[in-house]
Amino acid sequence: MGGRRGRCFPCLFHGRRRSRRRIRRTSPLNEEEEKRSPVLLVSGIGGSILNARKKQKNKSGGDAPAIRVWVRFFLASLEFKKYVWSIFNPKTGYTESLDPDIEVIVPDDDYGLYAIDILDPTWLVRCLHLTDVYHFHDMIDMLLESGYEKGTTLFGYGYDFRQSNRIKKIVDGLREKLVTAYKASGGKKVNIISHSMGGLVVLAFLSLHRDVFEMYVNSWICIACPFQGAPGCINDSLLTGLQFVYGLKSFLFVSRWTMHQLLIECPSIYEMLPNPEFKWKQSPLINVWRKQSDGKGSTSVKMESFGPIETMHLFKEALQDNELEYDGKRVPVPFNFSILKWAIETRRIWKSALLPESVRFYNIFGTSYDTPFDVCYGSETSPIGNLSEICQSEPGYSWVDGDGTVPTESAKADGFSAAERVGISDTHRGLLSNETLFQHLKQWLEIN
Repeated sequence: MGGRRGRCFPCLFHGRRRSRRRIRRTSPLNEEEEKRSPVLLVSGIGGSILNARKKQKNKSGGDAPAIRVWVRFFLASLEFKKYVWSIFNPKTGYTESLDPDIEVIVPDDDYGLYAIDILDPTWLVRCLHLTDVYHFHDMIDMLLESGYEKGTTLFGYGYDFRQSNRIKKIVDGLREKLVTAYKASGGKKVNIISHSMGGLVVLAFLSLHRDVFEMYVNSWICIACPFQGAPGCINDSLLTGLQFVYGLKSFLFVSRWTMHQLLIECPSIYEMLPNPEFKWKQSPLINVWRKQSDGKGSTSVKMESFGPIETMHLFKEALQDNELEYDGKRVPVPFNFSILKWAIETRRIWKSALLPESVRFYNIFGTSYDTPFDVCYGSETSPIGNLSEICQSEPGYSWVDGDGTVPTESAKADGFSAAERVGISDTHRGLLSNETLFQHLKQWLEIN
């Protein structure tokens, strides 16, 4: 297509950054700033710090000490396997850590902003200026420089992104943040700015609690949301995993295979599979070059294609023998049809979303970057035999316009009456520090 080539979910951590110096405000708010409605930033998948701790209280009755398990550059895979690897519980709808004594939590320090700012906030990351993990950092700085004040007009919401976007704990947490921001600002309705899968969290909240949404929300600015899924990235993530960083830094980070074992048990991933009911310009496919045998000793090579519905059979066959080792035991991790059933219900709930007339909706989507759409495994000269071989193969892609992760076609298809829809040339992650995007935010938030 001739656009700039992006990477799949690595774009969560890659993007051009401006150099901003966080300032400490000393002057009182002026009249315009005092009238300003609060802003709530909602992160996407992988966009929140996750801590792990033992569920049991310590001897004094307080919470056990917590360890950061996402994001971290050192001992990353080791701690990730130990604390974050999970299994879906179909009775509760939650993905639960393999260690039953461990709970995964999101820190709420700094009015929720700490968890979505710099995802590995260690002094070494700051000193080495490893900006791969500077997430909402630039946007927070821009808002602070524009007169917003933490805890009064600026808040953040991070959550356990392993879970379903409609799970009660996440939905209730968003409600609490909205109420907190509303009260802290003196009863002013909240402007939500969501990024990526954070838009699906907001969509789930709107679908389930429209009356509360109408009561507390002034506007919703949605950035790079995969409303109809992210076909190339999500299909491949369930088959071969995700690699978030490349080069030498990849040796310090969570490996592709380690991430793969988690994603198979994540409802949030299944909820971002390509929507089979959406009228795509061209239906997204998984193509597999297969070795065929006629039973008489002769073989041939044929390409097999799987659409959004047929891919479920492919996932089942490719992952049927998948397993991981945890605490000396082998744990089967096949394609999870219980999660698929849950995800289908989630999409049905999303379809019921009706935006209140009092809420302004803005949609910003990325353009000009080649974005994975169809995925291909094997080749005519090196075909796949058993479908389980896909999990150890390198994917090939066909590309469409988008931000390197979410196709423009999906991000634009919100189904709402938007005040504005704006395409900006940048990557999925790069949009969070894009100057053009900031200019639009200032206009919509009425920042002079």
